[in-house]
Amino acid sequence: MGNIGPGELLIIALIALLLFGAGRIADIGKGLGQGIANFKKGLKETGDEDADDEDDKDKKKDKAEKSEKSEKSAKSEKPAEKKIEKEA
Repeated sequence: MGNIGPGELLIIALIALLLFGAGRIADIGKGLGQGIANFKKGLKETGDEDADDEDDKDKKKDKAEKSEKSEKSAKSEKPAEKKIEKEA
């Protein structure tokens, strides 16, 4: 009893055509198509933003590591500079 055959689908389509008219059904189909396209576009943009966020995080990590290395090298250079100043 739960199966809908081609005859039942045809009857439903005819009733929808009578209720809404051909123009309105075309508009509904167009709206559904645009909605699906926008949904897919939104998913794709969200995926791109996530990838951009990950890239930004990686860049921030790299900058932090470089600054830590430069701070360490600056600290190690300071005693050497003091020694040179003392000798002069």
